[in-house]
Amino acid sequence: MPREKGRIMVAQNRRARHDYHLSDHFEAGLVLTGTEVKSLRSGRASLADAFATVDDGEVWLRNAYIPEYAFGTWTNHAARRNRKLLLHRREIDKLERATTGSGRTIVPLALYFLDGYAKVELAVGTGKKAWDKRQTIAERDANRDAARELAARNRGE
Repeated sequence: MPREKGRIMVAQNRRARHDYHLSDHFEAGLVLTGTEVKSLRSGRASLADAFATVDDGEVWLRNAYIPEYAFGTWTNHAARRNRKLLLHRREIDKLERATTGSGRTIVPLALYFLDGYAKVELAVGTGKKAWDKRQTIAERDANRDAARELAARNRGE
């Protein structure tokens, strides 16, 4: 069976863009067991409470929910186990330097298959305050209204 091509989205953390100022995006591979891959291929996962840490020079994805495979046996995986992420050494060092400062964390944004390999998109995030969130929503609404007015003007209304 030929390997699929392209990017197949499994899960997104939509809340992350609302709750954090994001910078420095990375793409990392995942170390998974067979039943985790089968469960992901059925499109079931959640990154809602997930985060990543750098421990002893290794990056770990923590608290990501990949449900047990429905047809798994006693070899099935734990749903919220820690999963190792595969990054280059310079990327790991960059993440470690970025998160040593206070208030910064590594946030997973998306979980997907890229040409058959499971990948996770990471970003370094700084938490937003409540007024930052309101300001972001106000800017988005203003841009949407401006685009709507421009489209109406171009239609000749």
